[in-house]
Amino acid sequence: MASTVWKGHLTFGLVSFPVRLYSAARSESISFNQLHKADGSRVKQVLYCAAEDKPIPRSEIVKGYEYEKDRYVVIEDEDVKKVAPQTAKVMEILEFVPADQVDPIYLETSYFMAPDEAGEKPYALLFDALKKGSRLGVAKLAMHNREHIVILRPGKNGVLMHTMYYSHEIRKVDEFRTDLSLVKDKELALAQSLIEALAADFEPDKYKDNYRENLLQMIEAKKAGAEVVATPEPAQAKVVDIMEALKASLAMAKKPAASETAVVEEVKPAKKRARG
Repeated sequence: MASTVWKGHLTFGLVSFPVRLYSAARSESISFNQLHKADGSRVKQVLYCAAEDKPIPRSEIVKGYEYEKDRYVVIEDEDVKKVAPQTAKVMEILEFVPADQVDPIYLETSYFMAPDEAGEKPYALLFDALKKGSRLGVAKLAMHNREHIVILRPGKNGVLMHTMYYSHEIRKVDEFRTDLSLVKDKELALAQSLIEALAADFEPDKYKDNYRENLLQMIEAKKAGAEVVATPEPAQAKVVDIMEALKASLAMAKKPAASETAVVEEVKPAKKRARG
């Protein structure tokens, strides 16, 4: 399992038990190093002191907070530890809220929460209660030099935790609104039919990062000295009549199903002839 990112006690009411948090996911991307164009050698960043006009080692770096222009107060790691709130060691469930009231826009980063030694039974009890109910836990904990409000919810095999954006961090954009008076009944019916034609079960394994795969193929081609082939530009058709565009989209979405039905119809008479 991945390394622990937080450990402490989870409390709700008078119940308290030890838990650990693990990162539930991480994004993957292709990273590049910076090279000197002239000779292809690796370029390194140098920590430079402007006052002494010389490079300095990382061991001489300390944290500083600028409280006025060019005036700083030095902050040591021990200073930060001393002022850490109780939630740095204890995750307290504040309340349980209806699951349908939690807008996904508030969810930030996902973690697996697992029981530590002697915490298996109360952990299982909390997981089962959440799974069979319709409420999510709202808790508070401190990690990574910040106090977070978090959401606890039941996953497939255990409790998942999501750090949550504070309400003041959600951008209030007045322009983000929708004028439903623009929608006509016939257009809505066609749009709903198109949604149903493209309906499928959610299977995350079938979605691939084509951009990452293209980059890896391009890197292999460059290593082999082959020419890099450009990805064809997608054809962007202008939508002039939304009704015609919806009808055409619906016809395209139905084509695979229609051709499959035709194959079945062709097979049926063949079977009857074989019996005769």
